[in-house]
Amino acid sequence: MTALYDCGAFIHDGRRLAYELIGPKDGAPVLLMHGILMDSLLNRDLASALAEAGYRVALLDLLGHGRSEKPGRAQELRIDAFGEQAIALLDQLGWSHAVVGGVSLGAITALHAAVRAPERISGLFLEMPVMERAAPAAALMLVPLMVGVRYGAKPWRAWSRMLRRLPTPRQGIWQSVLNTVSQDPDAMAAIIHGVLVGPVVPPLRERLRLAAPTLVIGHAGDWLHNLKDARALSQELPNAEFIVARSPFELRTRPTRLMPDILRFLQRTQHESAVATPSRA
Repeated sequence: MTALYDCGAFIHDGRRLAYELIGPKDGAPVLLMHGILMDSLLNRDLASALAEAGYRVALLDLLGHGRSEKPGRAQELRIDAFGEQAIALLDQLGWSHAVVGGVSLGAITALHAAVRAPERISGLFLEMPVMERAAPAAALMLVPLMVGVRYGAKPWRAWSRMLRRLPTPRQGIWQSVLNTVSQDPDAMAAIIHGVLVGPVVPPLRERLRLAAPTLVIGHAGDWLHNLKDARALSQELPNAEFIVARSPFELRTRPTRLMPDILRFLQRTQHESAVATPSRA
C-alpha cells in the first residue's frame, strides 16, 4: 500500500507553521514532532511505517525549524510555546484528539501540549525525553553551540553552502541531520536561546495529572537523553509503559524490534479512547 501524502501550512500567532500529512484520511490521528534544530524529515520514515499500519500521521515543523517561519526572537521559541503550536495544528486539521509525541524536544513539547489541553490527547509517545536531570548537560552542550554559531556566523555560512551541495541522503534521519548542520546560524542561535530561557518540562505536579496512555522510550549511554530520566518519567505518569532502545538511532535505522511495541501501544490508545467515549445508540 502506498500511503497518501500531503503537506500544508497555517498561521498561528502571526507566524507560518508547516506540516506534512501521511496516511489514509480515515486513519486514527498521530502527531509527531522532531528534535531541536532538526525538522520533520527526522520522523518521516517512522510516519510512513505508521501510515502503512493505517494511521494518519501529521509531522509538524516547530517554529524556527524546517519549512516553518524563522522569527529570530528567542521569546517565540520557548518549549511551552511549541506545545501551543501542537494544539494549534490539531485545530487546523480538525482533530478533536490525537496521539501526540516526538523525539527529544518533540517529546517534551508533547508534555507541554498535554498539560495545556489534556482532553485533546488520546496518548503520548515520548522518545528520548530531556528532563530535569539532563538540564545541566543540555546547557553545557547548547550554550557553546549558540555562542559558536552566533560569533562564527561567517565561516558557518560558508560551511553550510558547501554542505548543501552534497547528495541528498536516502533515509529521513540523515536528510534531517544534513539540513540541521547546513542551516542559517542566526536561526540556530535563536532556537537554542529560546529553548534555554523557557521551561524545559512542565512541573511535576502537572505531569502527575496526565492520565492518557503513554509510551516512553529511553536508551543508555546518553548524558543528554538520560535513561534514568526516561524511566522516572514513565513511573511518574499514571498510565505509562516503558521500553529501552539499543541506541538513539535504533527506531530510525533498524526499527524492526521496536515497531511491534509501538503498534500495540497505538492500538491500546484507540481501545481506551473508544471505552472513554462510547458511541451513542
